[in-house]
Amino acid sequence: MRVAIYTLGCKMNQYETQAMEQLLRRKGHQVVDFSEEADAYVVNTCSVTAVSDQKSRKVLHRVRRERPGAVLAVCGCYPQTHVEDVRKLDVDLIAGTGDRAGFVDLLEQAVEERRPLELVDRSFDRRSFEVLPAGGMENRTRAMLKVEDGCVNFCSYCIIPYARGPVRSLPLDKAMEQAAQLKAEGYREIVITGIEISSWGRDLKTGQSLIDLMEAISAAAPGVRIRLGSLEPRTVTEEFCRRAAALPDLCPQFHLSMQSGCDDTLKRMNRKYGTARYLESVALLNRFFDRPAVTTDMIVGFPEETEEEFGKTLDFIRRCGFAQMHIFPYSIRPGTPAADMEQVPKAVKEDRARRAAAAAADMHRAYLDGCVGKTYPVLFEQPRDGKFSGHAPNYMEVLAEGEDLHNQVKPVRITGTDGRVLFGELEA
Repeated sequence: MRVAIYTLGCKMNQYETQAMEQLLRRKGHQVVDFSEEADAYVVNTCSVTAVSDQKSRKVLHRVRRERPGAVLAVCGCYPQTHVEDVRKLDVDLIAGTGDRAGFVDLLEQAVEERRPLELVDRSFDRRSFEVLPAGGMENRTRAMLKVEDGCVNFCSYCIIPYARGPVRSLPLDKAMEQAAQLKAEGYREIVITGIEISSWGRDLKTGQSLIDLMEAISAAAPGVRIRLGSLEPRTVTEEFCRRAAALPDLCPQFHLSMQSGCDDTLKRMNRKYGTARYLESVALLNRFFDRPAVTTDMIVGFPEETEEEFGKTLDFIRRCGFAQMHIFPYSIRPGTPAADMEQVPKAVKEDRARRAAAAAADMHRAYLDGCVGKTYPVLFEQPRDGKFSGHAPNYMEVLAEGEDLHNQVKPVRITGTDGRVLFGELEA
């Protein structure tokens, strides 16, 4: 059968879509673009905000209208957390965030039998990690390796613990096996990903933590760059940094989850750290690595956030000197404690987002300026604007003259920047 998949949301959803595509191909099916004719259309949904739910419904309605004869399937966080709402939609197959292999089997059944099917479990009852094929899309240079699922942090704005359930970890030997396979398939970079990778190993009861996993993956795939997904700041200790700095292929880019630079706001968010601990993590990374790219996410206009609290956050991010930031105005997620708090007016949120983005742009430019004159091993990916585009280990985009550079790592001397990307010349 011909299957098309539309993916909304985070890198985890992207990973799981890629895994489902591999499972479908292994069973002899053809994966086609979502704009093409197909026997089945799958919408892999996000539910991080109410807006995410609306986007999912919009795609489902469009497919049903434009492809009335095809099987329409929905999976992911939206049906996992709002199954009753999804049952009211005109879909043929409903699944949640678990048992992706089972979902593929049911998709075959739905196409063959043309009757409604459902696969939604209780996420909090999950205790085992579903091992899925690691990898990337065709012609990709980097692959995602999912090592963890679930979260038990219960931040006041987040519905993900309800969508994903408790922490489950990929066993160390399986992680090494998949890393070795990715190296054999020709990938030059592995991105360690999960819902909350800092919690890796907590459920395995072996005493091992994320740094042990990083060392094992590095040993299993020597010569392949290792990049980390989002980290909880408390993961970054002196021991973590000392051992991480000894890994020859670890990319010095660390995405430290922040959300706010004000302690009072962090408490309302139910985050498990304060600004002092966060700043300690940033200082440790700068001590053990040469100009690491410390990146982060930030929510502005969180419920009850005052102008004074926002001002503290602006001062804090400048002290951190982030290489890059993703800034989001707070968006209500019904069913979470933050939804019942006093909300900040939309215009205020938008104004704060603009001011935060301006500060982030200044820091990004300063970081890029500091790269000029240095030489980096760049992993090239694709042609762009008459040049070839790739990423340095710090994940800054680099453009350089060259042909047929796809999936090659070449030393590049950085000659300049436009404030968004770096420009460089291949070294002999």
